[in-house]
Amino acid sequence: MTTPRPRSTRETYGDVIGLTGPLLPVVSFLGRLPTATIQFGSVLLVARTSDSLAAAGATGGALALGQVSCGPLVGRLADRHGQRTVVLLCAWANAVAVTALVAGALAGLGTPALALLGAGAGATVPLIGPLARARLVALARRAAAPESTVGAALSFESTLDEISFVLGPALVGLASVLAHPAYALGAAAVLVAVCGTGFALHPTAAATGPADRRAEGVRAADAGRAVDGRRAAVGVRRVLTRAGGGRRAGSGRAPMPRSVHALRAALALQGAMFGACQAGITALTGRLGQEDQAGLVYAAMGVMSAVAGLAMAALPARFGLRARWRTATAAAFALSLPLPGTHTLTGLYVVVTVLGVAYAPHLVTVFGLTERVVPPARLAEAMACATSAIVAGQALAVAVCGRLADARGPGAAFAVASTAAGLAAVLALTARPAVRGEDRAGAARARVPADDRAGPAR
Repeated sequence: MTTPRPRSTRETYGDVIGLTGPLLPVVSFLGRLPTATIQFGSVLLVARTSDSLAAAGATGGALALGQVSCGPLVGRLADRHGQRTVVLLCAWANAVAVTALVAGALAGLGTPALALLGAGAGATVPLIGPLARARLVALARRAAAPESTVGAALSFESTLDEISFVLGPALVGLASVLAHPAYALGAAAVLVAVCGTGFALHPTAAATGPADRRAEGVRAADAGRAVDGRRAAVGVRRVLTRAGGGRRAGSGRAPMPRSVHALRAALALQGAMFGACQAGITALTGRLGQEDQAGLVYAAMGVMSAVAGLAMAALPARFGLRARWRTATAAAFALSLPLPGTHTLTGLYVVVTVLGVAYAPHLVTVFGLTERVVPPARLAEAMACATSAIVAGQALAVAVCGRLADARGPGAAFAVASTAAGLAAVLALTARPAVRGEDRAGAARARVPADDRAGPAR
C-alpha cells in the first residue's frame, strides 16, 4: 500500500481558493480595507480640520469603542440570520456613518458631536474579515476538507487582514500628504458599500445561513466524516445528545465554553503588543527626526508577519494547535526583548521586522483554536468577539503608551509590548482549551461505548 504524497503549500492554498472561487477573496479583501482605513483616517481628518489632537483622539477612541461594543452583536446576528442580510445592512449603514463623519469634520462640529459620529462609524463596521473567516471555515467543513485545508484557510484570511492593516493606514497617509484625509475616508465609504454588497450577495453566503438551515449541512458533514472512517467523533455527539449534554445546531443557542475567554485574552494581549509597538515606533522615529519612517517600519513588520502567516500551511499536522500556540507566544516574547534597548532607526527596522515573524502565526493559531473550541452555530459571533478583543487591546495600549512614551521615552512603550508578550506566553502555557479534532479518534474511542463504536453512524 503506497503512502499518499503530502500536498505542497501551493496545492493547499489552491484548495482554499477552490472553496470560494477567485472573486470572493478579492471582494472580501477590498471590503475589509475600509475597516483598516477609518480608524487612522478619522484621527488624521479631525486633527486636520479642528487642529486639536484631543478632539482627534476622542473621535478615534469613540470609533474603536463603537466597534468593540457592537462587533460581537454583528457576529451574533450573522449566526442567527445569516451573513447576507446583516452584511448588507451594516455595509450601507457604515458608508452613511463614515460619510456623516467626514461631513461633520469638514463642517467644524465640536468634539462631542464628532465623537458621537465616530462611535456610529465604529458600531456599524460590517466585520467582513471575521465573517469571511467564518464563511471559509464553514465551506471547508461542508466539503469535508482535511484539517490542513482548514488551517490554510485561517492562514489565508489572517494574511489578508495583515495586508489590509498595513495598506490601509499607508493609503490614508498618502492621501493626507497629497491632498486631504477626507478623500481617503470618502473612498472608504464607497468601497465598503460596493464591496460589502458584493461580499453579502456572493453565492457562498448560503454556507453561513441561519443556524436552523445550517443544521442540515452540519449533519451532512458529520455523515461524510463517518463514511471516511471517523465514526468515533460522531458517536461522541450521539452519546452526548442522548445524555442531554449536547445540542444540535439549530435547537437553541449552544453554550460558549469557558476556555474561549483565555483565547480572547490572548488576542487582547496581542492587540496590546500592536498598540504599544505602534506608540513606541512613532515616539522613536519622532525623537530621531524621522517621523515619516514610522509607517514604513510598521509596514515592514506587517509584511514579514503576512509572509509568516502564509508559511503556516507548510507546518505538519502532528504539530498541533496548542503546541503552536505556546511556540508562537514564546517566540514573540523572546523576539520582543530587544525592543526597549533599541535607539537607532536601523536597529528599529531590524528588531521590529524580525518580531513580525511571530505575529501572524499567533493570530492564525488562536483563530484556529477558537474555531475548534466554539459551537459551529456560533462561529461568526466568536470570530467577531476575537477581532473585537484585538481592537480593544490595541486601542487601550495606544492611548496608554502614547502618554507613557511622551513622559518616559519610547523604551517605556516598548517595555509594555514585551510585558504583554510575556503575559501571552504565560497564558498559552497555563490555559487548556478543549480542542475539537486533535487526537480525535483516540479520545473518542476512550469515551464511546463499544456498542456505539460498532454501529453505523446515524
